[in-house]
Amino acid sequence: MTPRTAECAPAPLNGHSPTRVAAHPDARFPTAVDARQVQSIRRALPTEQTVQELTQVFALLADPGRLRLTAALLQAGEMCVRDLAAVTGQSTSATSHALRLLRMHHVVQVRRTGRLAHYRLADSHMRMLFDLAITHIGHVTDPHHQGERNDG
Repeated sequence: MTPRTAECAPAPLNGHSPTRVAAHPDARFPTAVDARQVQSIRRALPTEQTVQELTQVFALLADPGRLRLTAALLQAGEMCVRDLAAVTGQSTSATSHALRLLRMHHVVQVRRTGRLAHYRLADSHMRMLFDLAITHIGHVTDPHHQGERNDG
């Protein structure tokens, strides 16, 4: 039986040997750090500012009410607050508040005609994000894909 560990195997993964080997608390499992790979991947990671902005976008969509509003706008293209509230089952006040947050983060845009405000998605990126997430959910829940994970 092999114990589960978060450590990488000490064998070379990319054609060159690890540059540092340290002892694991359990001496049977040495740990290895491939310094070149770590440095290369760190350079490719998003900046801290980008990570913070991504966190805000995902946090916005983590709310079921805002997610429903976004999905409704994906279907309708453009809707007024009253209709969005009716479609999503939220109060007009909650809908307005959610739309204000989405607008502040450039997810939706507003077009005013007199006293009516019509909302639409700011760009096509939300559709792509939704489509990818729905595809991902389909893979996770599809029994034919169980065990076909690509964890690296």
